[in-house]
Amino acid sequence: MNHAVNGRGLGLLGTALAVAGIALLGIGSVVTAGTGVSSQPAGFGTGMMGAFGNAPGMMGGAWNGTASAPGPGEPGFVAGTPATPRVVRIVATPQLRFLPPAVTVGAGETITFEITTIGPVVHEFMVGPAADVAADKAGTPEIADLGMMQIRSLTYTFTGTGPFAYACHAPGHYEAGMSGTIVVQ
Repeated sequence: MNHAVNGRGLGLLGTALAVAGIALLGIGSVVTAGTGVSSQPAGFGTGMMGAFGNAPGMMGGAWNGTASAPGPGEPGFVAGTPATPRVVRIVATPQLRFLPPAVTVGAGETITFEITTIGPVVHEFMVGPAADVAADKAGTPEIADLGMMQIRSLTYTFTGTGPFAYACHAPGHYEAGMSGTIVVQ
């Protein structure tokens, strides 16, 4: 059995390790402590893989370093409307978790979720009534096939008192705990 690794294999391994390292270093600063509002890791902007620099990423989207809009009860909160939704950023991690794991919304508020996948794992994002999300019910709003370093968005209006949730139903992800809670105030 030949265990030699060629230069291309080492290059791919190095790239994968670099992306994983960036993701792990940034994870700790992704969630603002105690608020349930996500922010972006320091230094993230745009670039070749949507991570650094000043140009759009060739692998989809770009982090611009700004936090989600303030949530209910936070200074500067403005409820999202259908004409002007409030933006909430969610990170899908290779550890099969969403950050933040909970989001607070106002009753009747319209939210645009911006979901970013960190790492090589493909995810999806479904949001709506908790029972529909848990059951992976057809017709529940979702984004499928979120690839590495992509940013995609979904807008949803929270009518009623809930409960509401979000989840990833890629094979095995939901069962591993990849879901989040929506708290309606």
